[in-house]
Amino acid sequence: MTVSIPLEAASAFFRVNSSGASMKSASFIFDRRLYELLQEQGRTTFTTRELRDAYAERLGEGFSLNDVRRYVYEQIRRMLRLGWLVLDEERRTRGQVYHLKTLPARAQLELIDDGFELRLMAMREADQERSLVEPDVVAESPVPDAEQHLETLLKEIRLDFLSAMGEAERYKQLFEDMPHLRDKVESEYLDARDRSSRLIGHLRAVENTLKTLAATR
Repeated sequence: MTVSIPLEAASAFFRVNSSGASMKSASFIFDRRLYELLQEQGRTTFTTRELRDAYAERLGEGFSLNDVRRYVYEQIRRMLRLGWLVLDEERRTRGQVYHLKTLPARAQLELIDDGFELRLMAMREADQERSLVEPDVVAESPVPDAEQHLETLLKEIRLDFLSAMGEAERYKQLFEDMPHLRDKVESEYLDARDRSSRLIGHLRAVENTLKTLAATR
C-alpha cells in the first residue's frame, strides 16, 4: 500500500546521482480501471455521468457516488488538458458529451492500480489537516474558486508524486536484489526519480500559493 512520505525525506532520497539523466516524453499517470473502461468497444463517446456509473460498477459497493463523480471528472479534465479527450461541438451546461481521441505521441502512459482509493485517501488526509489547523472555521463559508482549483491540483500532484516515488523505490530495490538488471532498466529508474524531483517543486509551489491566499483572506 502506498503511504504518504514527508517532502524532506523524499528530497533527500532523490538528491543522488542526478547527473546524466536524460529527459523522456512527458509521463501521464492514469488509472488502470479507467483506462480499461475506455478501451471497451463503443466507449469513444460518453458523458461524465456515463463514465462515473461504469467506473462505480467496477469499484463495487462501499463508495460514495459523489466521490466517484468528482474523481472521474478530475480525470476527464486531465485528459482534456492533454488532448486525449475533446468536447463535443454542442456545448452543454449539463450532460456534456466528450469524444476520446488517440493518445498524444508526446505522452508516456503509466497505469496505476487503486487510483481512486489513493485519491480518496489523499483527500481525507487533506481534510483532516485542514480541520487540525483551522478547527474553528465555519463550514458555511465557501472556498473561492481559485482556492478550490489549487486544492484539486495539489491532490493530483500528490498522487502523481507518490506513484513516481514508489516506482523509483521499486527500481532501487530491484537493483539491490538483482544487480544484473541495472544496465537494462537504470534509465527508467532515473526517469522516475527525476519526475518525483520535479513534482516536489510543483507541490511546494502550489502549497505556498495556498498559504499566500489564506494569509490574505
